[in-house]
Amino acid sequence: MDGLNITAEKIKTMEIRGAGRIAVAASAALRDYAMSLKDMGLDEFNLKIEEAAKTLVDTRPTAVSLPNAVALTRRHSAGNVSDAIDEIAGNAERFIKNASEALEKIGRIGAQRIRDGDVIMTHCNSHAALSIIKTAFDQGKDISVVATESRPRRQGFITIRELNDHGIPTTLIVDSAVRLTMKKIDLVVVGADSISVNGALINKIGTSQLALAAQEARRNVIVAAETYKFSPRTLLGEMVEIEDRSIDEVIDPEFLSELPNVRVSNPAFDVTPAEYIDLIITEAGAFPPAMAFTVIKDYLGLELEI
Repeated sequence: MDGLNITAEKIKTMEIRGAGRIAVAASAALRDYAMSLKDMGLDEFNLKIEEAAKTLVDTRPTAVSLPNAVALTRRHSAGNVSDAIDEIAGNAERFIKNASEALEKIGRIGAQRIRDGDVIMTHCNSHAALSIIKTAFDQGKDISVVATESRPRRQGFITIRELNDHGIPTTLIVDSAVRLTMKKIDLVVVGADSISVNGALINKIGTSQLALAAQEARRNVIVAAETYKFSPRTLLGEMVEIEDRSIDEVIDPEFLSELPNVRVSNPAFDVTPAEYIDLIITEAGAFPPAMAFTVIKDYLGLELEI
């Protein structure tokens, strides 16, 4: 289980980051682990797969792409270990292939919403959001981007490097400059870690600030999200857990030790209400947030018991 544990640790420490990349890495790790389990009975095999799945899912509680990817990869109906391994390997290969193709489709669909001359604001580092922006640029549209730092992990630094390397004019701003800068923006494009049944977006902390400022300035907010980022469990009323990360990401613990009356909170995500979102772009098409229920039921196809 070493390879799987290594992947789990990389996800937990954010060496592997981004909801889509987490999902693909988890699917591949579970596939590789399953292929190492050959000399045992089916009951023992299923138990080990269940334990491995829990190890992966427990690493990041908010990004629903992770449990969805694991659920889509692990399920099988085989009557023996050999066939079960084949099914799981096939599931993983399909998931990884579909995830890659989803980004291309999201880029093509979302680029249609970008006009020549648009200034686009984005937040954190989303492959799906960047696919839309890069596709629009590749179509010859004269666009530029304003990217936030996305503290405390500063994933915005990854975004500006990707945009720079693609030749797209980009401006970096601190997160607290969002409202001031919004009047210069034409469109907001962000990714997603999870989308609930009511169309609410759970994404990198600070996303709701962008959406609120955009609504005030009457700018549209587009969310780029693969269908596996929708949360089936919210159909049953379950709330999406907001991950609290280590205070080390925010402040030097040694410095904090000198301040006995101070505590630090480091929520990694926030919730943007559906009414602040104009459109969700998926590989299955463009949907208003109100259609999140349809996406979960008709496109994701996961059993509610996962």
